[in-house]
Amino acid sequence: MMGYAFPLGAMCAAWFGLALLLCALTLHWLLRSGWAMRLATDVPNHRSLHVKPIPRVGGWGVIPVSVLLTLWAAPKLAPLCLGAAFLAVVSHLDDRGGLSPAVRFLAHFVAAGALVVWYPPAWGAAWWIVPLSIGLVWVINLYNFMDGADGLAGGMTLFGFLAYALAALPADPQLAFASILISGAAAGFLLFNFHPARIFLGDAGSIPLGFLAGAMGYWGWREDVWACWFPVLVFSPFIADASVTLLRRLLRGEKIWQAHREHYYQRMVQMGYGHTRTAQAWYGLMAASVLLALAARRGDLVVQMSVIVVWGFILVACAWRVDQRWAQFNQTKVSQ
Repeated sequence: MMGYAFPLGAMCAAWFGLALLLCALTLHWLLRSGWAMRLATDVPNHRSLHVKPIPRVGGWGVIPVSVLLTLWAAPKLAPLCLGAAFLAVVSHLDDRGGLSPAVRFLAHFVAAGALVVWYPPAWGAAWWIVPLSIGLVWVINLYNFMDGADGLAGGMTLFGFLAYALAALPADPQLAFASILISGAAAGFLLFNFHPARIFLGDAGSIPLGFLAGAMGYWGWREDVWACWFPVLVFSPFIADASVTLLRRLLRGEKIWQAHREHYYQRMVQMGYGHTRTAQAWYGLMAASVLLALAARRGDLVVQMSVIVVWGFILVACAWRVDQRWAQFNQTKVSQ
């Protein structure tokens, strides 16, 4: 590991720029060479929000850049890189030909369980391994569920891992470097994914990114860099959307792993907000959750819990508003 000869902030900025550049160049080459369409293509169907085939190989830029640069800049996080690389390979096979839900979930549990067993909770409570593994698997799939509109999952990655980086400085420079690298790679991906998207993240991108979001959140908690609520609050807009939507489908007896268009962001696109305005609205929510999380961690327990409760009510209000507009939208369609 290199010595910290430069200010940590300057090093983070340099890592961000390098990751952005390498990811953008990789994706540009894939598009120009024609390899993007050959590797994996998303063909639209009745559940899609796009109307023409789009290559789903954004993960081919984001993940290799993030993993390889993290191994260089933050070698102590090598186990997390191995887990992300493993999931990227399995998920690319899914992008190419489709794997059964059982195989996909088995791979997710292997990566999550191996991490928690390898690095158990610092207090040594072995029974925590199971709920922590399940929580990591949920975050892995959360990213996949929320990767359905132009710029959305890429923006979530940019904001979320930037928050990790800011919170990790100066306590854990390697965690900060790894986080800023992933955020930079996401920025490079967004150059091609913001509406109108020329490339999608694909499962080979969204699944390992979900793993890294959960694994690094767990790592920071385990190493006492931040409290357990911090990563949850950072990603709360997307956790809330995916959790509420999937719970509703589960209560209706539907197969929660099947593609659909019932997430709040999907409804916003269908109601006429479009991909750009929807992404901008979610960026606003994400920025607010990041700023609140960073500010709250400096307060005492009462302040932290108060921020979490108030923000929860705000998210509920936002969801209620979208539900109301969705009901009106459907009534209008029926009347026509």
